[in-house]
Amino acid sequence: MVAILGVLTAVALPKYDNYRERVKQNQAAQDITVMQALIKNHEIDNGALPATLAEVGAGGKPDPWGRPYVYQELVSVKGHGLARKDRKLNPLNSDFDLYSRGKDGVSRAQLTNKESQDDVVRANDGAYIGLAADYAR
Repeated sequence: MVAILGVLTAVALPKYDNYRERVKQNQAAQDITVMQALIKNHEIDNGALPATLAEVGAGGKPDPWGRPYVYQELVSVKGHGLARKDRKLNPLNSDFDLYSRGKDGVSRAQLTNKESQDDVVRANDGAYIGLAADYAR
């Protein structure tokens, strides 16, 4: 009986952990969608993108893993040095980057880097919001 319970636990716990991680990823994507709308409304009202998330009331908002979301306005920046990039080193967005560093809390500019695979990103100027690993395929 104890052996059966041990086997069931060994099978169920990883599945539950994977489920919890997917829930956090979905929550991050929803948060990014809401913040994107706040940023776009700010741009419409003020004629420019905000410099920080604080300007739209989302400064310091933690992602589901307890870390702040990352926002980088790209319109006023010369070149593509600060922009997140796809596998061909093309910028993901032309207006702003907004993302969570994901479970590991580590990120690199290019999505194909191992450290970036668990990030929840905004790409194609908001047409894609989701897991970097899914976008980078």
